[in-house]
Amino acid sequence: MPDSDPSSEPRRDPPPASLLQVVSAVSWSFFGVRKRAAMSKDVVNIKPLHVVVVGVLLAAVMVLALVALVQFITRAS
Repeated sequence: MPDSDPSSEPRRDPPPASLLQVVSAVSWSFFGVRKRAAMSKDVVNIKPLHVVVVGVLLAAVMVLALVALVQFITRAS
């Protein structure tokens, strides 16, 4: 009779998150709207280093976009 104890099975790590999943999670976090179920799923799949790197890159893109917008508006006047 086979042992049906779940602790005897090898533990499988969840698949790593794709770049699109990390960008999506960080983008929603920037706006402060994230569902608990999605956040719980992301905590398992996304590595903290990926969140930090994507967060810094998206913040830099947002700052550069705002600077470009301000320069465009001030030149047009």
